[in-house]
Amino acid sequence: MNAAQVCNLAQLLSQTARLFPDRPGLIHGDETWTWAELDRRVDALAAGLKALGVRRGDGILVQSRNGVAMFESAWAAFRMGCIWVPTNFRLTPPEIAYMGASSGAKVMLAEGLFGAHADAVRAASPALSHVVWIGEKPDGHGLPGDTTHAALLAAHAGAAPDEAVVGPDDPLWFFYTSGTTGHPKAGILTHGQMGFVVTNHLADLIPGTTEADRSIAVAPLSHGAGVHLLLNVARGAATVLLPGERLDPAVVWALIERHRVSNLFTVPTIVKQLVEHPAVDQHDHSSLRHLIYAGAPMYRADQRLALRKLGPVLVQYFGLGEVTGCISVLPAHLHSADDADANANIGSCGRPRTGMEVAILDADLKPLPTGEVGEICVRGPAVFAGYHGNPEATAKALRGGWFHTGDLGRLDARGLLYITGRESDMYISGGSNVYPRECEELLLTHPGVAEVAVLGVPDRHWGEVGVAVVVRRAGHAPAVDADGLLAHLDGRLARYRWPRQFVFWDALPKSGYGKITKKDVRAELLRRGDIQPVQAD
Repeated sequence: MNAAQVCNLAQLLSQTARLFPDRPGLIHGDETWTWAELDRRVDALAAGLKALGVRRGDGILVQSRNGVAMFESAWAAFRMGCIWVPTNFRLTPPEIAYMGASSGAKVMLAEGLFGAHADAVRAASPALSHVVWIGEKPDGHGLPGDTTHAALLAAHAGAAPDEAVVGPDDPLWFFYTSGTTGHPKAGILTHGQMGFVVTNHLADLIPGTTEADRSIAVAPLSHGAGVHLLLNVARGAATVLLPGERLDPAVVWALIERHRVSNLFTVPTIVKQLVEHPAVDQHDHSSLRHLIYAGAPMYRADQRLALRKLGPVLVQYFGLGEVTGCISVLPAHLHSADDADANANIGSCGRPRTGMEVAILDADLKPLPTGEVGEICVRGPAVFAGYHGNPEATAKALRGGWFHTGDLGRLDARGLLYITGRESDMYISGGSNVYPRECEELLLTHPGVAEVAVLGVPDRHWGEVGVAVVVRRAGHAPAVDADGLLAHLDGRLARYRWPRQFVFWDALPKSGYGKITKKDVRAELLRRGDIQPVQAD
């Protein structure tokens, strides 16, 4: 029996364009595009790509900063039944070349400043037939026959809509994971999966959103911010893009005030930057109803400050790209800045997402009792279809019928989830398991600490010991030192969990999405000679 077809995700845009044709859909600096304009431009781009030979099922690689062309590339890919393959624009040409080759992309859309990236993809990808330049074609890069995004739109203006009929398992997005080792993997997101994800996110993250709302994108649309964009398109709420790729909290707060922004998606480190900046007290942000943070748990000290500055607007969700965030949610009413409030749910990342099941499993895939730590696993309609071209990784991630997150955690008696750390973050010191997060939380309560990362490193006596990399808070006197931090931990944390070494840096390395990346912290520690590489006995 044939499977039923599903709604092509591109319907989110076309439905909104019919309902609210003249309302703003995308705002970038002084330019505004209405929903009807965006819908027509997507039709033109889809027709132009078809004229270049792009067909249903082909991959469309996109190397671009946030902008109208980035937005349109996604919806054109969805509408054509193609696969959107967006990149983090901060990656290097060899990294993008790998993504182009591994995805088998047929065409690449690239901003002119990424000429070297496009050349690298073309050299590595036999399947690539065309590069479409966003803006001007850069001198010395590309081929004479290359065209531009603007030329395609002009040549195919007024093209009739031509939407592909899709099935639930048809891929629409290769969501590249950053990975902890080796090359990133392309998670296959499908039309059926993403239809559920959008509905779920609307219910759990930004309920009540309408065309009167506004969102602001403070991160690249290639990953979580792009998923969040889908929700606002579905409800007709315009998205405001930052004028440049650098995050300037003063600009963000000014735009929130100017456009009466009601929701935004970001990561805890960016929330921290926003609420610690003086501009938070200089602009009206009373329109903000949902500040969604994900990608990593938020330290309690940062959470309290955000709640004091912004009020009850924080919404936390936990998830990975493979389930597009749909594991757990801690809504605004389950947050509190008061540690004594039973409703503060300190350390929790919330309840299972609507329609999803969360379990804590042991190594034999058996559920563990309430309160015991094991691997966080999830199943439900938000789980991806696997990794493109990597059946071994797919089998490992989906073994036993569950998606395995690689995160460790526990469930309490109410079913609220608590993350104790990445399985890879845990280290064993003197035979005891140590999860760095609790130490990091405590160190961040010291007024002289702005950021911290604790990780285990090899030690011949203890097996492994903790190293804390600390960023001092500017202006705090006296400057914090190792002795002061150990005194701060005394009586608050068992000694075997204390770091044996403290290193002080001006900043911690972060991913293109603002998350502290411990693999890069470790690499920098090795580069500086602060720790020694593992020696074989």
